[in-house]
Amino acid sequence: MDEDDFQAYENEIQALEEEIRLLTEKYEDMRQESTCFSEEETLKAIKSLQGENRGETKGHESPSDLKAQLESLETNLSFLEEFTGFHFTSHSKKTVEKTQNKTVQKHRLSGKCHSLPFQLEFQLLEMQNDEEVSAVVRDLSIKMESREDSDVSKFVSRTEEHGDLLTFFRSLSTYAEWHEHRRHTFLHFKAKYPDIVTLPEGLLGDFIILRNPKVPGFELMIVWKIHLDEEGTTTPVLDLLPKVPEQVLEQRMRSVENIPGSFRSALGLLGIEAAMENLIQVLGSGK
Repeated sequence: MDEDDFQAYENEIQALEEEIRLLTEKYEDMRQESTCFSEEETLKAIKSLQGENRGETKGHESPSDLKAQLESLETNLSFLEEFTGFHFTSHSKKTVEKTQNKTVQKHRLSGKCHSLPFQLEFQLLEMQNDEEVSAVVRDLSIKMESREDSDVSKFVSRTEEHGDLLTFFRSLSTYAEWHEHRRHTFLHFKAKYPDIVTLPEGLLGDFIILRNPKVPGFELMIVWKIHLDEEGTTTPVLDLLPKVPEQVLEQRMRSVENIPGSFRSALGLLGIEAAMENLIQVLGSGK
């Protein structure tokens, strides 16, 4: 997904959120300083709308019309969540400072991108000058389980330093897509070749082991790292590490040394899945 596509979907989400806010205000007597949104609370809001007295809505949109609009917005948001991989589970907002030309709000946001959970805290400073409004993100804090990875930690630190939320979401989307792709690929080959493929660290690990039951001691480890640089660029890095019994290694040293290079060449020519498929089939046909 390129930056223009991501920006378009971000604009669409912001427009939908604004419409939801306007609809909600019709049923609120006072504006709360803190608001939280979740799937459970959205269902409660719909039930509340259904129970409103129709006689009190004279001259306004009926609860059934508002319910239909909310359901339509939820459908659109669900589509965007499925398309981008982002699923937001909670959002809270609190106004900490407000003047005629300046508003500071503290946001807390949590969710998942595919299988990767994240939590965000930041302040949004909005300044109004004449007819223009500018917004600046301050005090950004990001929590991610995968931050134990040094690449992710460096990227998150740089993003926090610059308060660049757009780069964070765009890069996390690509990074999480690769994680999901690797997980599905490992699952596919484990299901298709259960006697050859093993997953010592499960589907969330970054390597698989290939063994031919007819050739004891001979193993091939496919390592699949997902590199995320400080700029937010994601790159899959694959390599092949053979484990060969000493007697075989002494007899066929040159052939064994050529295996990793041949695998890397196959990656460039065939792609990840086809290269792995070809390697597994060759290994499985060994005597």
